[in-house]
Amino acid sequence: MAARIAPAEAPFPVDIQTALDKIMPPGQPPLALFTTLARDPRLFGKFFSASLLDRGHLSLRQRELVIHRTTALCRSEYEWGVHAAIFAARVELSAVQLASTVDGGPDDACWSDEDRLLLRLCDALHRHCTVDDTLWQALHAQFSDEAVLELLMLAGFYRTVSYLTNALQLPLEATAARFS
Repeated sequence: MAARIAPAEAPFPVDIQTALDKIMPPGQPPLALFTTLARDPRLFGKFFSASLLDRGHLSLRQRELVIHRTTALCRSEYEWGVHAAIFAARVELSAVQLASTVDGGPDDACWSDEDRLLLRLCDALHRHCTVDDTLWQALHAQFSDEAVLELLMLAGFYRTVSYLTNALQLPLEATAARFS
């Protein structure tokens, strides 16, 4: 199935090519999501300025767990698969844990207490678009105010990414993982 909006094709404007070169591994073509957004330099810039893939208040594992769970809850196999292929091994997510992000939940035996807390946050935001007082207190016992803000922004950003990848019906990347 073809994407609903065709991606831009190279050559890209210099600023877009520079951004793509920064985020993509050498020799790997840019993701369809990125080239689709490259159709409009303004939207491309807005998307990348919202990126939370830099070193922030969270560990790489914390960040990736939130991204995996959020994109799985949104049924974005495209984005979940890209992150699973690139980051799962780096953050030591096992095959059982990856499957749990899609088909399981925070109470699965494969998770640590901190992992469960992050999964509960993703689930609450997905279901209710808010966090109850009990979960909020648990988050604040574990994370700084700035880290909690980053967690909320990260989940929201990847919900937006999921909207894009799902509504555009982007074809799955050849190197990406698949839902089980």
